[in-house]
Amino acid sequence: MQAGTLKVTGKADADALLNSDPLALLLGMLLDQQVPMEWAFASPHTLLRRLGTLDVTSIVATGPEALEAAFCEKPALHRFPSSMGKRAYAMCEFLLENYPAGPMDLWREVGDGEELFKRIRALPGFGDEKAKIFLALLAKRFGIRPDNWEQYAGAFADEMPRSVADIDGPESLARVRAWKKQQKAQGKSKQD
Repeated sequence: MQAGTLKVTGKADADALLNSDPLALLLGMLLDQQVPMEWAFASPHTLLRRLGTLDVTSIVATGPEALEAAFCEKPALHRFPSSMGKRAYAMCEFLLENYPAGPMDLWREVGDGEELFKRIRALPGFGDEKAKIFLALLAKRFGIRPDNWEQYAGAFADEMPRSVADIDGPESLARVRAWKKQQKAQGKSKQD
């Protein structure tokens, strides 16, 4: 995986993991709901410390209960650690079944934005908006830009600081937060 430029957690080691480990990046995106972005994207690093690995095959082999327990251990990895642990396990099972060579095969050598969007959207826990954001994240922070990716990332492809795809440090994180707050005050979504 090409080293990325994502800096969202405020912790160098957690950001380094996100920028070098495809499963860590996917887990961070999966967890990015109903908790601050820093917490969601730092959780894969904590999970790595708890499990000793972020290998999909190993995680699936240990079973859903072990992953759920790692999510629930204090401090919990999410506001809803049990349900997110189950969702993370389902994603790992899906990845192992569909991309046995590794999670990076989800986006490796995909030449078309539509195909990449469909692959991301098929992941357990990834709805349309999350899939669009992750597609933009791959393009903006990792240089993975298949043909017409912008069309399938929608508004998240533009230059507006609206999601984690636009974060490369504390200043951009603050801009994204301010923009989201403004959108909410105006009754608008992240895609408006």
